[in-house]
Amino acid sequence: MIEHHLHASHPKVVSGLKRADGHLRLVVAMIEEGRSCLDVAKQMQVVEGNIRNAKRSLINDNMAHYLDGDPDREELKTIFRYL
Repeated sequence: MIEHHLHASHPKVVSGLKRADGHLRLVVAMIEEGRSCLDVAKQMQVVEGNIRNAKRSLINDNMAHYLDGDPDREELKTIFRYL
C-alpha cells in the first residue's frame, strides 16, 4: 500500500521540478542544435539549481514534519543522507 505524504512545500517542489524539466529540455535542444558549450553549461547550472532547491525544500519540510510530531528515528536518519 502506498502512503501519501502531502506537505505544504509540495506545490513549490513541483513548480521547481517543472522549471528544471523545461530548462533540461532546452539543454537537450541546445546540444542537438550545436550551441556553444558555454551556453549549454549555463543552462545546466540552472537545471542543477532548480533541482537542488526543490530537494532542499522537500527535505526541510519533511524534517519539520518529523520534528513537530513523534518522529520515526530510522526514517529521519535516512532522510539526513540526502542533505
